[in-house]
Amino acid sequence: MKIGFFSSSTPITALSPQRFARAQDFLRSKQIELVAGSLTGKQDHYRSGSIQKRAAEINQLIHDPEVSVIMSTIGGTNTNAVLPYIDYEYLRSHPKTFVGYSDTTALLLAIYTQAPNCRVLYGPALVAAFGEFPPFVEQTWNYFQTMIDASIDTKIALTAPKFWTDERANWESFEHFKTTHENHWGYTTQPILSGKVVGGNLDTMYGFMGAKYFPKFSSDDLLFIEDAEKDAATVEKNFAMLKNAGVFDQVKGIILGKHALFDDRGTGRRPIDILLEVLNGADVPIIYDYDSCHTTPMMTTPIGARATFDAKKMTVEFEL
Repeated sequence: MKIGFFSSSTPITALSPQRFARAQDFLRSKQIELVAGSLTGKQDHYRSGSIQKRAAEINQLIHDPEVSVIMSTIGGTNTNAVLPYIDYEYLRSHPKTFVGYSDTTALLLAIYTQAPNCRVLYGPALVAAFGEFPPFVEQTWNYFQTMIDASIDTKIALTAPKFWTDERANWESFEHFKTTHENHWGYTTQPILSGKVVGGNLDTMYGFMGAKYFPKFSSDDLLFIEDAEKDAATVEKNFAMLKNAGVFDQVKGIILGKHALFDDRGTGRRPIDILLEVLNGADVPIIYDYDSCHTTPMMTTPIGARATFDAKKMTVEFEL
């Protein structure tokens, strides 16, 4: 497999050279051939390059006939700026697989809406995920490999990890073994939800909601949302944004990911508590604390696939 990688926002290959090198070594140990994007190792202050240069990096990988998978290196804040300049027309006749999470949600959902024949995976980013230390990196890889190796028109069943962590330690170099938590998924009214999974990082959606790149939801859709490092005020604002836009009224249910490093601002409230307050009694079933998010290990979620989530068993079956 040949994976091309890009940095559509944060210049992480320049900022974290040790983690970047570790990620490359890990993937090469899995017989992955890597193709570096044109902004690898470059930095323009808070970003990897200008808007046009960042779009050009992605388009160059899109036009490379040997690259089958295009993966982000990390997220950031500004991927939404490149959306008007991506060659969706070429992708409609030359489909590829796109992988990433966090701020890369902007590109993933733009590909999903504008070039729907492409495969879109909410999954690991090269530096952030594969620069992690064992045992988490192997678990994240196993989820990704299961999904990337699966054929179309097959069913894939994933079981959540037994333990998870969101500790900040060990970014560039190893400091200590991370504190882990026993895993648990919760639900509000029903433990099993089935439908088409569409969504990604909620704070990123804020940057292109209402644009043509934003998906149109239906009554068969499960809205998948997750976030990280936000406080209770921001989470309430973003949930209210979806409510005010009528999104909660359109979908069958909600899959809420774990919120890494959530700041409750002294309230004692969890993201699920805030979401329930915003919903104000609306009849929308929720499964929460799903592991396709900023915590580690990370499960890979195929956007647009039909899925059946079982909160009690902590399993999900995708129909690809």
